[in-house]
Amino acid sequence: MNYLFYLIFGALILSFLLTPVVKKIAIAINAIDVPNDERRIHTKPIPRLGGLAIYLSFIIVLGVAIIFNIIPEGDNTRVLGLVISTTIITLGGAIDDTYCLKPWQKLTFQLIAAIVLIAFGISIRVVTNPIYSMNQYLNIGIFTYPFTILWVIGITNALNLIDGLDGLSAGVSFISCATILIIALLVGRTEAAILSAILCGAILGFLPYNFNPASIFMGDTGAQLLGFMLAAISMEGAIKSATAFAIAVPILAIGLPIYDTIFAMVRRKVNGKPISQGDRGHLHHRLLDMGLSQRQAVIIMYMISAVLGAIAIIAMESSNGRAYFLMTSVLVVIVFMAWRFGFFEHRE
Repeated sequence: MNYLFYLIFGALILSFLLTPVVKKIAIAINAIDVPNDERRIHTKPIPRLGGLAIYLSFIIVLGVAIIFNIIPEGDNTRVLGLVISTTIITLGGAIDDTYCLKPWQKLTFQLIAAIVLIAFGISIRVVTNPIYSMNQYLNIGIFTYPFTILWVIGITNALNLIDGLDGLSAGVSFISCATILIIALLVGRTEAAILSAILCGAILGFLPYNFNPASIFMGDTGAQLLGFMLAAISMEGAIKSATAFAIAVPILAIGLPIYDTIFAMVRRKVNGKPISQGDRGHLHHRLLDMGLSQRQAVIIMYMISAVLGAIAIIAMESSNGRAYFLMTSVLVVIVFMAWRFGFFEHRE
């Protein structure tokens, strides 16, 4: 698997070189994030569209991997589906970064991309059984399509919602992606390992420009792309066998954006606010309100994400029942902490 290091390094260098080019493009087409509300942390206009550099470096290095037969030949159909669907999600994000799409328009792009994944064989058909006696896996039958679509759209938007501080979404995505890479290697899923490695490198090459003080934002182009990619790759890599989706593992591996999004939805519902309405109740806002700097808040969230990733790897090596118990225990602790520190209270 030494070629994984070359894929990571290649994607890293390419992303690092492409980001300044994308920045110039963003400025030229006026894809600029202007701080026009209180939830914005930055104080001056900053180019977005940075996710385009991540997308291009990922696609180019993936193409090289295909040309040199690094990806197993039998996986080419699913890889093609991933390329098409990520192109759709990136296109939607780029349009949003430039013209500001309405929520239903963004959702349309996400739905089409998710359907493409399913059409090319990337979906959740079987899940591990937490209480199995004879059957280790549960076939979800007709629920395959709604379950897959809900997972993909949910994770895509979760990464987008936590994209509130310099380097936050990119760094958390890298940690989640690295976790999935390790899990894919542990279970021998070559395709998922290759995809994760390339994505890790693409994110790392972009981070120097995005970490505080950021000179470019990834925008919806990057946040949606990373969420979508993590959702898709986790269906291929965070599994107990070649056919079963271990729910506990990806929920832990991508835990931070998932929990933060769920708390935001509950908080807004409890307080009679529209679920789509933004607020200052996210974890990164709370950390800033405690007096932490952007860098300190981001590093703390990196650490939380890394701990969840480590627990996901432990869950992967455990029995199904223990993995679900571990996930439930973590969820109980997080919910208690969220209640204890007022995460369900509305903040403008």
